[in-house]
Amino acid sequence: MHALLKAGNSQRSIQGQPGMTWRTVKQFADAAKPEDLFTGQWQHRPSVPDDYKPYLDDRWNEGCTNAWKLWEEIVPLGYEGCYQRVRAYLHDKRTSPRPVTARPPPPRTVAGWILRHPDNLTESEQIQPKSVRTHCPELDALTSHVRYFATMLTERQGQRLPDWLEAVRQDDLPSLHALAAGIDRDRDAVIAGLTLPWNSGVVKGHVNRIELSQNLSWDSVCRPAPESLGDQ
Repeated sequence: MHALLKAGNSQRSIQGQPGMTWRTVKQFADAAKPEDLFTGQWQHRPSVPDDYKPYLDDRWNEGCTNAWKLWEEIVPLGYEGCYQRVRAYLHDKRTSPRPVTARPPPPRTVAGWILRHPDNLTESEQIQPKSVRTHCPELDALTSHVRYFATMLTERQGQRLPDWLEAVRQDDLPSLHALAAGIDRDRDAVIAGLTLPWNSGVVKGHVNRIELSQNLSWDSVCRPAPESLGDQ
């Protein structure tokens, strides 16, 4: 189109050629470079769900920029969107002056990932924790300590508690250090609780019920009768 215009042809004369409508001629003539023809095609298009953006970002940073290949990789992970969404997301990364990255997950969501057993996470839920742990060494260490402790608790491996306490002290996790210090003060009792099959759960349940009934009884004595409220 630019060659025809440069040769002296007018836009009107070019419109007479087969397949050349006024809109097509004007669009090609106004485009300074091929990329200008894509203007408007990427707006208002549904984006890739946030669950898969961390995976795409990681693969992009590893050097894989082929939209079709990346789409094929996330489909087995549970992605049900179309290829065009992946292509649009990567197009934004190519053309944006600043890298396009996924919105960080809220703290409550990250805590849920850490506290839940990995086998109870869906395939899509396993993508973001992996990315978060890769980009945040502190959360990676915290996740390892939490899961180590959960294994001791569920498999009654209290003898491993001293090793866990020592491993916690090696990492820069002040909040976890405070927890470890409290556990260390009652180390023998905690080891027994993590090892022996007996516990005080039933007793505590009875105590809670007794306290609740006493509180309800006390409230009924202290609460004014309806008629006295009316008199006031």
